[in-house]
Amino acid sequence: MSERMKRFLSSLPLHVIVIGMVVLWLLPTLGLLVTSFRPVQDANTSGWWTAFSAPKAGAEYTEFCAGCHGPEGDAVPSADFSNPEYVALFRRSVQLAGTFNNTLPDGSVHVPEDQRPNAQQLADILTQIRGFAGVEERPRFTLSNYVDALVGYRGRTSYAEDCAAGTQSTDLTCDFATDLGNSRGMARAFVNTLIVTIPATILPLIFAALAAYAFSWLHFPGRMWLFALLVGLQIVPLQMTLVPISKLYQQLGLSSTFLGVWLFHTGFGLPYAIFLMRNFIGSLPRDLFESAYLDGASHWTAFTRLALPLSLPALASLAIFQFLWVWNDLLVALVFLSGRQPVLTYQINGLVQSLGGGWHLLTASAFLSMLLPMIVFFGFQRFFVRGLLAGAVKG
Repeated sequence: MSERMKRFLSSLPLHVIVIGMVVLWLLPTLGLLVTSFRPVQDANTSGWWTAFSAPKAGAEYTEFCAGCHGPEGDAVPSADFSNPEYVALFRRSVQLAGTFNNTLPDGSVHVPEDQRPNAQQLADILTQIRGFAGVEERPRFTLSNYVDALVGYRGRTSYAEDCAAGTQSTDLTCDFATDLGNSRGMARAFVNTLIVTIPATILPLIFAALAAYAFSWLHFPGRMWLFALLVGLQIVPLQMTLVPISKLYQQLGLSSTFLGVWLFHTGFGLPYAIFLMRNFIGSLPRDLFESAYLDGASHWTAFTRLALPLSLPALASLAIFQFLWVWNDLLVALVFLSGRQPVLTYQINGLVQSLGGGWHLLTASAFLSMLLPMIVFFGFQRFFVRGLLAGAVKG
């Protein structure tokens, strides 16, 4: 056996494990993505994997309905499946299922409970009878879930259908540009999340870079003790401070304000940010800074002209950490902003109703909330590993 084959076989288990982990991560994400584009009726009655297969309904209709309604669905005049107006009454399969309890003229139940189709079979039957009536079939994929999530639609059909029928809810105007500002919509929450995240990411970067330079190249009494204290603050859970800081904010008028959230995220982001930046800036060549000082450069010049440009990998890595932490935060936003200035995590948390209704909007909202973090991560990912190892390797 050749040496190359031996190396391949020795590394095969590792490759299999890595591929398996990737599949385990990607498969649910793929299912979530496909579901986010499926009509609510299909998402409620069948799995996401059925979206790529051809619809099949003939066998189900023949088994459960053809004996009474005929092979073409027109055998019962009072329930004529070839009548588009009658079939239009059944927008969802659950509405069709509701007719099973009806009493027939002879006093019997329409369909006995032990003879009724399951949810998937019922959806297939509805597809068939819509074909008898010539009613236009639903598309397999639609953007309605994303539109409904953006404008905060909470009806039974979709934002577009309600607006076309003139039955929209009172908090929507059917002017899409105007409805994007609806307080229950993801568009408004997306803007609020940007307002929270951008300053809460930039402020720790600025203060951490200044503090890291001071701890690395300025000599003052108690420098190491103060740095050790900052490192120790990383173990303090933010949950311990929510109540006292909330009371303080109420006294200062910062409750339910963006400024209060910026200050909170900045304060709790600084210990780790200073630790990371100090390790990186402190590992920069000492001769470089000493030469700059000998040439008459001030500390501000050395910081802006040398430390900052050379610390770009650490700054980018820190920006990723802080951005993702603030973007995905729910607890701080829930305590200090609540529903007055809803962010994405708060809005998503309220999408699914107590009985599970509206979960199809959750899939679209999840990808709306993932979009910008993915762009940020892949945009800065070349700095990510370098930033993780900031200051860990000398020489």
